[in-house]
Amino acid sequence: MTFLTFPEKNLRSFTERVFLKMGCSDGDARLAADVLLRSDLRGIDSHGVARLSGYVRLWQKERINPTPDIKIVHETATTATVDGDRGLGLVVAPYAMKIAIEKAHTYGSGWVAVKNSNHFGIAGYHALMAVEQDMIGISMTNASPLVAPTYASERLLGTNPMCYAFPAGAFPPVVVDMATAAAANGKLEIAQRADQSIPEGWVQDKDGKTSTSPNQLKEGGSLLPLGSDKDHGSHKGYGLSATVDILSAVLSGANYGPWVPPFVAFLEPSSDPVGEGIGHFFGAMRVDGFRPAQEFKDHLDNWITRFKNAKTIDPEKQVIIPGEPEYIFEGERKKNGIPLIDAVVNDLNELAKKLGIEPLA
Repeated sequence: MTFLTFPEKNLRSFTERVFLKMGCSDGDARLAADVLLRSDLRGIDSHGVARLSGYVRLWQKERINPTPDIKIVHETATTATVDGDRGLGLVVAPYAMKIAIEKAHTYGSGWVAVKNSNHFGIAGYHALMAVEQDMIGISMTNASPLVAPTYASERLLGTNPMCYAFPAGAFPPVVVDMATAAAANGKLEIAQRADQSIPEGWVQDKDGKTSTSPNQLKEGGSLLPLGSDKDHGSHKGYGLSATVDILSAVLSGANYGPWVPPFVAFLEPSSDPVGEGIGHFFGAMRVDGFRPAQEFKDHLDNWITRFKNAKTIDPEKQVIIPGEPEYIFEGERKKNGIPLIDAVVNDLNELAKKLGIEPLA
């Protein structure tokens, strides 16, 4: 496995051109590219430009509307439900989070559920929008059914990520951004490209036996909930995933559970859907609705300092603050460029050839 490194601006320009070829407006192409590039910058390679081909294939199957009429279909003073009109989740999600933030500015908090959307990138991007306004940001989405609930052998839930982001003062924000499965599907895709095995506890085969093959999903197996098995707390991961599914979809009118449409274009959505598209859920809460914002940030800085100075079992290790590795990645990659494995570069160049745009390398 070899890597090629690209300046952020080169990848950003390439990604924008792809979305423009799909028929997105200039503004939507810039926004969608920004969401994907933020993922690569933060070291979450599974959700960055490596996903571009997947979005294009969904668009070619007419499952993504490049010019959606995104609108509020139900609303109260502090809540709203948004219909994404089959748009890119990369565009629909920021639209919805802006509504949550606007409501929070006026009323202290804002809550928005979304239906009829698609894959929205990393949850952290949207939650951090609220942090920029001295708010606590909450972002989550349901996803294609790849995860078996505790004791089950069939796929009923997605990796269903959730993110909570908190503004700090002298330190970067605390960002708890995680899948509710033992591992995100994107990590399996990376292992497949690199021809590497995966750790035990990530997947099970079709008979419910643990496996280290990254190809297990293609062979009828399933991802496992966070915790992997009952003895290690998989019922808790299952519960978190169920919470995301209910807030994102049962509440909004999107598809839930096994009816969530697949991200891969070669699999068709359910012929008997229970809702519309994929669902998301967003929240924004003004910190000063609880205490002065600077007081909160000063105390969160104190919290961070104490945890970073915790006694460790290994003197060469330090307690990691949630979001800290991604913040470090972002600084390094903005300066030195974004590394992509050769398989992803080849995939993007093949995509460029099909769309008639200039290749990456």
